[in-house]
Amino acid sequence: MNDFIIFSGNSNPVLAKKICDYLNVSLGGAKVTTFSDGEIQIEISENVRSKDVFVIQSTCCPVNDNLIELLLMIDAFSRSSASRITAVIPYYGYARQDKKVAPRVPISARLVADLLITAGTDRVITMDLHAGQIQGFFSIPVDNLFAAPVILDYIKSNFNNNLVIVSPDAGGAERARAFAKRLNADLAVIDKRRDAPNMAKAMAVVGNVKGKIAVIFDDMVDTAGTLVQAAEAIMRNGAKEVHACCVHPVLSGPAVERINTSPLKTIVATDTIPLNSKSLGCDKIKILSISKLVGEAIIRSHVGDSVTSLFV
Repeated sequence: MNDFIIFSGNSNPVLAKKICDYLNVSLGGAKVTTFSDGEIQIEISENVRSKDVFVIQSTCCPVNDNLIELLLMIDAFSRSSASRITAVIPYYGYARQDKKVAPRVPISARLVADLLITAGTDRVITMDLHAGQIQGFFSIPVDNLFAAPVILDYIKSNFNNNLVIVSPDAGGAERARAFAKRLNADLAVIDKRRDAPNMAKAMAVVGNVKGKIAVIFDDMVDTAGTLVQAAEAIMRNGAKEVHACCVHPVLSGPAVERINTSPLKTIVATDTIPLNSKSLGCDKIKILSISKLVGEAIIRSHVGDSVTSLFV
């Protein structure tokens, strides 16, 4: 398997190392630094001519720096005659800006897709896109992986059968329903109204949570406002206890403080995004690794096997 190489930017080197360990390969050598004025400098120290290159980079905080790192690395590989370049983006930043919600606003998720293609990306592997239609913004193949198998295994191992899966809003009801079906659990939905970005007000709980262990499932947790209000609403409706599961632990702003003072017992997330210093000190947060899942997708993409079969 010496005809493919894995590289990583600075966004999540720990995850990249775990993926390489799973595949039993070494991480490709790359110098990713900055000039004194903040400009990013890229220098690839491996021969990538005619190689299948995978570059792992989540576009998490600092979002813009990590995005530019990824674009510059892809450009460097393209100019070094790599045979194929796959951007492995466990967390796709700007995904929440996938449509015009007001006059004179950009569709940022589409712009990021255009930038990746223009830089020379041949394929994208990502995980739990905030909006599935973002795949249609690309004119190249996109494999949208799901962390469901990892999270489902955790839930089955740590909770009994008295479960209700809760979607924090109507938009996530389909995702929560799929989880509830595979766990043979009940389903509830929070009726939520959002007044402004990063600000939400949880209203009524649609469904029976009384006396049950509630597990809120969402694709990401940012400032945790929605999550905490949903947890409070669930407890007011008589739930025994409430937990949360998400794929992407963005956890910006006052998220950790809100989680610590909330009725949430635990919040389980994956390592698509590395935890910040505040989050590392929160005992309620538990992290599951998606390294084996991403590693398997990488090797299947390389040899031409089905990626979809990972989730069947």
